[in-house]
Amino acid sequence: MRCLATAAFGLEGLVAAELKRLGAQQVRAENGGAVFAATAEQAFLCCLRLRCADRVLLLLAEEECLSFEALYQAVRAVPWEKYLAGDAFIHVSGKCARSQLMSVRDCQSVSKRAILDRLRDKTGRSVFPESGAHYPIEVSLHENRLRVALDLTGEALNRRGYRTWNGEAPLRETLAAALVELSPWRPGQRLHDPCCGTGTLPIEAALRGAHRAPGAEREFACERYPFFTRQVDVAAVRASVQAETDYARIEGCISGSDLDAEALTLAKRHVRQAGLEGKVSLWQQPLEELQLPDAEGVFLCNPPYGERLGDRKTCQQLYRQLGLLQKRHPGWSLCAISSDPAFERCFGRRADKKRRLYNGRLECEFLIFAAR
Repeated sequence: MRCLATAAFGLEGLVAAELKRLGAQQVRAENGGAVFAATAEQAFLCCLRLRCADRVLLLLAEEECLSFEALYQAVRAVPWEKYLAGDAFIHVSGKCARSQLMSVRDCQSVSKRAILDRLRDKTGRSVFPESGAHYPIEVSLHENRLRVALDLTGEALNRRGYRTWNGEAPLRETLAAALVELSPWRPGQRLHDPCCGTGTLPIEAALRGAHRAPGAEREFACERYPFFTRQVDVAAVRASVQAETDYARIEGCISGSDLDAEALTLAKRHVRQAGLEGKVSLWQQPLEELQLPDAEGVFLCNPPYGERLGDRKTCQQLYRQLGLLQKRHPGWSLCAISSDPAFERCFGRRADKKRRLYNGRLECEFLIFAAR
C-alpha cells in the first residue's frame, strides 16, 4: 500500500522519522506530510502510533491533470469496487492550489460521478443507498498534480479522546507531541510545564514516556472498511500495542503548574480522561514562586503570546519570569513556543536552538534555552 501521512508545516521531518521507526518503507518527507509504503497492518499501526501526523491516507491515484475530462478518467480508473462496500456512504472532499482546475465544488462533483459510474459498470447495480459506513475520499490538485486518496483515519489524529474542552488558547495535541519530541527531554527525566493551561503538554509527554499509543483509545475509519479488515486483525494489533504501555517509565517524572484555577480544573479532568491520574502531577502556583527540588530537568511550555490575550506587556513580563525561573534552576533546560519576536529580549538571553512552527495559522518559533 502506498500511503501519505499528512502533517502541519514544519513537522514533516518528524513524521517521516516516526514512520521509519514504525517500519514503513520508502519514506519521503514532502510539503504537508510524508509518503511511505506499508502493509495494511503497518498502516493501521501508523494510525495508532503516529504522534505528530494529522491523518493517514491510502493513495489510490497520482498523475498530471489539466482538465475535468482527465480528472474524470483518472478517478474512474481506480478500482473502487475493490475498496467500497455496496452500501458505502461516499463523501468526496477536495483541495485545489495553483492548478488549471481551481473549482473545488466542480472537482468534487466530477469525482463523485466518476466513482458511481465505475461502480455501475463493474457491479451491474444502478442504486447506491449510501446508508453504510462513511468512506472519506480526498481529491487534491496541487500544481496540476492530482492525488486521489481514501482516508484511513476518519477524525484527525489529534483527536486523542481525552480533551473535552480546550480553554482559552488550545494547543493541538499533535503540535504538543511535536514539541515534546523536539525538546531535549527523554523518558525518565523530569519534565515540568510552568504554564500548563489545560494540560496538553504534560499529557502528551506522559503518553510518549509510557510508550502508550496516542490512538489506542479511539476508533479509525479503516476499521469499518471490509477490504481493510480482511487484511488486518485489528483486535490483535490493538492488543499488542496496548501491551507495550509501561507507566513505570514516567513515575514521578511529569508535572505542571499554572496560576489559573479554572484551567487547572480542566487539566485535571483531561489527565483523568487520559487515564493518567496519579501519573501526572498538577498544582496551582504563580510562576515567580515556582521552585522545584530536582537538580536537572526540562521546562516545556506554551506561554501566552499577546496576540491571544490582547495584553502584550503582561505576556512579556511573564517571559521575564520564565528567564528568572531558569536562573533559579541552573541544571534545567527551558523550551517555549512563542510568536512574539521580543521573547528572547524579555527572557534575558538568546536561544541556543530555534525552529519555525505554526500554532494553527500563527507563525511561531520554538526556542530551546539549554541548561547552564
